[in-house]
Formats: sequence, structure tokens, C-alpha cells
Amino acid sequence: MHIRHDLYRLELQTERAVSCQTPASRLRRREGILILVFALTLATGCGKKEAVVAAAPPEVEVAAVVQQDVSLYTEFIATLDGYVNAQIQPQVTGYLTRQNYQEGTVVQKGEVLFEIDPRPFEAALQQIKGQLAQAEAQLGKTRLDVSRDTPLAKESAIPQAQLDNDIQANQAAQAMVAASKAQVEQAQLNLEFTKVRSLVNGVAGLAKGQIGDLVGPTTILTTVSQVEPIKAYFAISEQEYLKFAERISAVAEGRTRMGERRVLELILSDGTVYPHKGWVVLADRQVDVKTGTIRVAGAFDNPRGILRPGMFGRVRAVTGIAKAALLVPQRSVVEAQGSYSVVVVDSNNQASIRPVKIGERVGQMWVITDGLKSGEQVIAEGMQKAREGSTVRPKQFNFAGQGE
Repeated sequence: MHIRHDLYRLELQTERAVSCQTPASRLRRREGILILVFALTLATGCGKKEAVVAAAPPEVEVAAVVQQDVSLYTEFIATLDGYVNAQIQPQVTGYLTRQNYQEGTVVQKGEVLFEIDPRPFEAALQQIKGQLAQAEAQLGKTRLDVSRDTPLAKESAIPQAQLDNDIQANQAAQAMVAASKAQVEQAQLNLEFTKVRSLVNGVAGLAKGQIGDLVGPTTILTTVSQVEPIKAYFAISEQEYLKFAERISAVAEGRTRMGERRVLELILSDGTVYPHKGWVVLADRQVDVKTGTIRVAGAFDNPRGILRPGMFGRVRAVTGIAKAALLVPQRSVVEAQGSYSVVVVDSNNQASIRPVKIGERVGQMWVITDGLKSGEQVIAEGMQKAREGSTVRPKQFNFAGQGE
């Protein structure tokens, strides 16, 4: 910009100077000025070109292609559920008078969770006991009649028919006593049923019945879920099922004890791997013809009760071993319209785009089945800075920071 202003001032001074000179002198002076302007323009252009060439190559992070044996996993979306989910329902009809547990806490089998007003059932029990006493008294009378009339009938002092009637009355009294005893036992059970107990050890859910509600056998008061261990349900395709069919059949037929082969891993929704491995519990009896999948249940130890029914996660299992597999960071692979590629940096620090074929994902790495060799360097960070054939400044990629 300063050069242009100087040229302009020089031109004005020249015009003023040449106005006083001869025509030949003017021509020579103007030619000299043009040569000077051309030289200054070349110098300015050359300076800009040298500045572009001197720009430093971009810095990128590279990772070496690793070759090693890796375990291949198959993952499935899983939903957690209680190993046993017991719906707590009263067995008698009455009014709720008390809730004895705190919602969301661990309860034990047989623990009283709710109480129903027992007074009607106590009264019914006393009434049935009175009827039993009457039946027992009647039984005693019939026994006396039989004892008294038996010798008299032998001596023909009374008709044989009278003795037969005494015997029949005694048998009827015995049946009445047995029926009354059964009614007493039922009344005692009904009285005990006014205390609604937990059927399993587990976590009790929210109470659906409130104090003062009229409840009955169809009323669900709460649900208690056994969560130690806890089940994980997931659906697998028919092809995937065939990979595990032998293990599942061994459990179903009793050839393998439940929990003996712990081959399942659980990845929680936050990405962490659950520390306890699980085992296959069962597979559904058939493949769903609509989806082509079969439902499988696994189980995981849950000693601290961290896992709860309704949680989502991913269950994975080893399906094979890839020998001498080539691995690169997942972030090194770029997908475009179904094709995959990586950016390779050679020994001269020049970048080139290389198409590849991918295999399974293994943790933070991706198996490459074709397109790379062991030891080659691929860009893991800063691929947008590299161009085909451009020079880059590579530095080692930090795997510890990946995924943060």
C-alpha cells in the first residue's frame, strides 16, 4: 500500500518536471520511471509468494496400526427386570388400617407390609368356634346313645332300628365336627390374612393402596422385586441364537448348572462395564415369527442392589477370536455413503486418503480387514487439516483422552 502511494507521488513529480523539458528528455525520463515501477511491482509479488511457501504444515495426531489377537463380541440391547416380581394382593376383603414398610426399601419374605381391620374376622372366628363346640357336644351325645343302646338291642330290649338310628346320628355328628374344625381353620387363616406379607426377599415398590381403602383379592397393593440376582432380557436373531444354542441347551437340559458359565457382560447406560459377569438363564420356547428374534434372559449378581428393574443397558458376549487382527482407533475411520476410509501419514509426513474395509468394533478400536498394514500411521485427530498429498506435522495420539 505504501509503495502505491510512493509511485503516485513520483508520477506527479515527474509530470511537473517533464513539463519543462524537451520532448526527447521527457520520453527517456518516462521510460525510466516505467522500468522502476515494474521492478517494484515484481518485488512486491515475490514477497507475497515467499510468505505463502513459508507457512508451517498443520499439526495432527497419529496412531500406529496395531496387530494382535482380539476377542469378538456381539452386543444386544437389554432391559433389566426382577428375578421374581411378586404382586402383593390381600386374600380377604376389608379396610386398610396400616402400612408397615417404607416404600423403595428392602423387605424380607414374610414381613408384614399392610394390615387390614381384623375385627370382623375375629368375630367370625369366635362364631365358628361356637359352632364347633355345639358339634362336639352333639357328637358326645350320639356316642352315649350308641353305647347305651348296643347291649339293649342285643337283648332285644329295643328294636334294632333304634340302634341303627343312633349309629347314623353319631356318624353325622362326627362329620359335623370335622366340618366345623375346617371352618375354624379357614376363619383363623382369614384372620392371619389381614396381615399382608411379602412373598419374597426384595425391594418393595410404591404403595398403590392407601389407609382407609376397601381392598380385596383383586387389589394390587404393591410389588416386591427380587433383585439379587437380577435378570436382563434381550432379543437375538435366529442366526445369533445358533452361535449360543449349545450353551443355552446345556442349561435347559441340566447338563450345565445355572450360573456355572459366566459369559455375559453388562454395559450400563453411562458406558461403564458392570463388574460382575452374568450367565444365561433361559431362552424362550420359540422364535418370534414377526421379528425373527428369540427372547433370552440372563442373570447378574447384584449384591449392593445398584441394578433395578426397568434399567436399560447392553449385554455382550464373546462370539469368536480374530487372529492377528489390525486395529485402529474408531475416530480414525471416516464413513461416507457406505464406504470407509482413513488418512495415512507416510515416512515423509505426507497425508493420503486410503479406502479400507472394516470388521468388528473392539472397545475404542476398530478391526480393519483390508487396506492397511501393521505399523502404518493413521490420523486420529485433525483429519480436517490434512489434504491429499499435503505435508503434516504428526505427533502421537493420546488414547487416554479418547472418549472424554
